Amino acid sequence: MSQSSSKATETILEIDLNALDANFRFLKSKIPSATKFMAVVKAFAYGSDSQMVAKELESLGVDYFAVAYAYEGKLLREAGVSVPILVLHSLEANFETILESCLEPNLYSVKILKDFIAFAEKHQQKNYPIHLKFNSGLNRLGFSEKEMEDLVSLLKKTRSVRVASLFSHLAATEDPSEKDFTLKQIERFENWAASLSETLGYQPLKHTVNTSGILNYPQAHFDMVRSGIGLYGFGNEAKYHSALKPIAALKTIISQIHELQKGESLGYNRGFVAEKFTRTATLPLGHADGIGRIYGHGKGWVTIHGKKAPILGIVCMDMIMVDVTEIPCEEGDEVIVFGETHTAEDLASSAKTISYELITSISQRVKRVICRK
Repeated sequence: MSQSSSKATETILEIDLNALDANFRFLKSKIPSATKFMAVVKAFAYGSDSQMVAKELESLGVDYFAVAYAYEGKLLREAGVSVPILVLHSLEANFETILESCLEPNLYSVKILKDFIAFAEKHQQKNYPIHLKFNSGLNRLGFSEKEMEDLVSLLKKTRSVRVASLFSHLAATEDPSEKDFTLKQIERFENWAASLSETLGYQPLKHTVNTSGILNYPQAHFDMVRSGIGLYGFGNEAKYHSALKPIAALKTIISQIHELQKGESLGYNRGFVAEKFTRTATLPLGHADGIGRIYGHGKGWVTIHGKKAPILGIVCMDMIMVDVTEIPCEEGDEVIVFGETHTAEDLASSAKTISYELITSISQRVKRVICRK
């Protein structure tokens, strides 16, 4: 493990564990001391390194992890992670992996609940921890109010499972214009959870807020909160930018410099045609590394020696080309694609997308370098 940031000599994704620690502590400071913290580490910990991130957060005292799919949870167990892991999108095909890796499934419909109960009974399980999701308005996964009777009936007929938590997912906690909708979601979830808990005769954990919910809806912190994007340095709102620090920096180098005269072109389909003398730099990363074809043609830029270099023409599979006409630079010089100052959010917004999409797209062929700045 590298202990400090160093100059790039190839394309790397630098992951700063000190920034992760600071983000975790900031978010923890916003919740009551008795409230549990679930860290969302799906999609390779939002494009970073799920095993290293999870081990670091476990050392800081995180209470739960959440992943999207069972295979992600299995990788955490193989890394030695021991705290409970919620699988947010459980599938019948993955029940064996869930059981073998001691993962806890989200059961979000009558069908998936029936299927898992049958599986648990077949494998002679008793009180296996499960989580139930309520559809409070996002309309992706979750039980509706009208399914309460079927849900209770299934749970009362078996001792193979026990409900560890009841949860929901809020749709727009970062958007003040949707406050009324968010409050209605919270109210619906509270009523559903209270009714189900009373019927069960015990109190599962309740959780519904995400990063923006932690910051904007303290009345809905309940027994546990969930954070994904906040841990990685983004708060979805400008007022939190100074409090949260991006943990990942995508760096590369200049492979070659070209000088184009007026009328000369660059890249596939002559995607850029010089209108005047233009000095370009070719960088060793492209859409196979996560910098998609939505960039280029004036959308997006990198920084070289602190100056913006716009992405030119069409992004290639393994290369992008940038304009360095006004930047004194040489082959081998370091290039910052995104980082602490020129952030992934800045780059993503230049192409009218979001930081989530960009950071989770960084492919696994990009070398991960762990550091503490």
